[in-house]
Amino acid sequence: GARCVHGSPTPPAQHYTIASGIVTDNATKLQWQQAAPSSVLTWANAKTYCSQLVLNGTGWRLPTAKELRTIVDVRRVAPAIDLVAFPNAPDFYFWSSSAVAGSNGAWDVNFSDGGTGSYGVGSSNAVRCVR
Repeated sequence: GARCVHGSPTPPAQHYTIASGIVTDNATKLQWQQAAPSSVLTWANAKTYCSQLVLNGTGWRLPTAKELRTIVDVRRVAPAIDLVAFPNAPDFYFWSSSAVAGSNGAWDVNFSDGGTGSYGVGSSNAVRCVR
């Protein structure tokens, strides 16, 4: 549905702090990998990729679906993300770490329109790690 916003949107400079390939969300305090890898990965490989990522330190993981939705920018489409903070962001489905109960699937967020869906864990989706 439509959302009414009073005043002007928060400029990216205030919402995010960008340094050393890491985007820090000043609201949630989450740190995001700025550049998503160009390859797509299965769910298991995405979790492994994030756990092994060394980007200004370790401690990276695959985000939950709730965390991933915090970087969706509803004012934008294809991709629905802040392109100042996340340049060249793929307009694609990104894995979350959240499994779908009772199925062999996991939740993903579609950064074309910001919608949430699910895929079988053997499918390949894009990845952006968080810590």
